[in-house]
Amino acid sequence: MGMIEFMKNDFSEEIHQLHADICQALSDPKRILILYELKEGRKSVGQLAGYLNLKQANLSQHLMVLREREMVKTQREGAVIFYSLANTKVIEALDLLREVLAEKLQKSSLLAHTLAHSSPSSL
Repeated sequence: MGMIEFMKNDFSEEIHQLHADICQALSDPKRILILYELKEGRKSVGQLAGYLNLKQANLSQHLMVLREREMVKTQREGAVIFYSLANTKVIEALDLLREVLAEKLQKSSLLAHTLAHSSPSSL
């Protein structure tokens, strides 16, 4: 294996790991809610806690994960830290995933409807 192939494999692994890190950050429903709330504009921890009905300690842990994955950014104004989306494309990705979910649910609903309204011999 040449040096270029070795480096390509090395970068490929790193890219896959970064991709997995982003997916892991999106694996918690509360973090998804936080991202959608920040779509509306920057918010402080207190504002987010109020809007999402989360305890500040729990919210801070979720924000730390999102900050480590560079999905949110911070801006300090005096004693208050405001959070905002680091990249709005994450919302586009979440919306696309919701479309996939909607299609899956629609298909499941059609299957359930068919099952409920048919006899075993007609299947």
